[in-house]
Formats: sequence, structure tokens, C-alpha cells
Amino acid sequence: MLAKYWKKIGMLILIVACVFNVMSKLVNKLSLNSEMLSSAQYVYDQQQEENEKENNENK
Repeated sequence: MLAKYWKKIGMLILIVACVFNVMSKLVNKLSLNSEMLSSAQYVYDQQQEENEKENNENK
């Protein structure tokens, strides 16, 4: 019986796995606001490091 329905069973398992994957990504997704704040903090930190390097080289 399993040999007759293996494609359908495989497709069902694949669909269920995809649905769980998508749902877990949607549930754990960071909000746009926190993503923007994180990106801005990273850019700010990088600029601070560059400024410190320039100041150390000019001394």
C-alpha cells in the first residue's frame, strides 16, 4: 500500500515542512523598526572606528 502512495505521502510531508518553515520565519521575524535601529547602530559604530583611526594617524 505504501508503494502505491509514496509520491503523495512525500508531497504531503514536503508541504507540511514548507508551511512550518514559513510560519516559524514569520513568527520569529524582527520588526522593521528594530532592523533599522540595528543597521543605524552598526553604521554609526563603523564611522566612529574610522574617525578614531584617522585621529590616531594624524597625531
